[in-house]
Amino acid sequence: MAIASETTSAAEERISVASNWTLVWWRFRKHKLALVSAGILALLYAVVLCPDFFSTQDPERTDARQAFIPIQTLHLFDDGRLDPWVPGIVGKRNPVTLRMEWQTDPSKKTRVGFFVKGPAYRLLGLVPMSTHLVGPVDPNDRIFLLGSDRLGRDQWSRIMHGTQTSMTIGLVAVTLSVVLGVVLGGISGYYGGWPDQVIQRLIELLQSVPTIPIWLALSAALPRDWTPTQVFFAITVILSLIGWTTLGREVRGRFLALREEDFVLAADLAGASQARIILRHMVPTFLSHIIATSSLAIPVMIINETSLSFLGLGIRPPAISWGVLLQEAQNIQTLALAPWLLIPGLLVIVAVLAFNLVGDGLRDASDPYSK
Repeated sequence: MAIASETTSAAEERISVASNWTLVWWRFRKHKLALVSAGILALLYAVVLCPDFFSTQDPERTDARQAFIPIQTLHLFDDGRLDPWVPGIVGKRNPVTLRMEWQTDPSKKTRVGFFVKGPAYRLLGLVPMSTHLVGPVDPNDRIFLLGSDRLGRDQWSRIMHGTQTSMTIGLVAVTLSVVLGVVLGGISGYYGGWPDQVIQRLIELLQSVPTIPIWLALSAALPRDWTPTQVFFAITVILSLIGWTTLGREVRGRFLALREEDFVLAADLAGASQARIILRHMVPTFLSHIIATSSLAIPVMIINETSLSFLGLGIRPPAISWGVLLQEAQNIQTLALAPWLLIPGLLVIVAVLAFNLVGDGLRDASDPYSK
């Protein structure tokens, strides 16, 4: 009994001296699904940092003679030993449609290696490199781990680069939305008066207009001669300008409750500036809630960008995103020939589910009354 009592006392003391972020982490790691989802997101953002390393070839390399090549499944073992390979591809022309039809032939093996040399690129845009995670041993060969599209472009490599665009847009757009929501919501709740009236009427205006028409109007207003980079930043700004209103209302409500608290009055009497009171005393009290809300908002931004790009109103070719890749799956006849073109849609589902599970885990972990 004495040992159990000492153990309990040690645990209580450990909890009593732990910081708020430590307590959040302890509660978060009890959420197994959230931990697994966080691992998936870490893998996706590793691809975001350097998609060329994970690609097998140039995503823009075209060869119409190799259109709609099926998926070449990667095999790690051959005759009981580690020797990665993919089945070869054989094709014959259909005498009726005159279309080239491809099939995998396991009797013909293309050797595959890890950390092989390939097309040159810059790691993080800075360091020149030519090493790729996976690729053909013979640099003259091409492999299609997820098939090819109508122009003979490697779907695996295009998905890697599309992941960079779609995941980055969601993160950047939510970051801008959080900044706008905290700043404008903070001003509205802390100062009140006419700034509160102006900001609240603006929020009501944005929330009263249907979201999709606003996206369509703003996206259609983008000049057609803009570069993919300019369109990327424009779409990011559009999504963030529309997505800050809910967080702005929540921050305003928190500030209305906090500005009369004793610690805020004490900081004011001690001579702290209003900016310091807001940033150092008020915002940190619900920072965990902001992080949880942001993690739940990122998948919404990803879906919004994918929808706009799928409709041809967002990111446009030659830029690559999940929505641009899904444009290839619009044609039912094409989809019947190449069902692997729907794989980007599966990635959207996985990313959205992972973000939602991580957001749920963070929300529960940041709640001091959760068990």
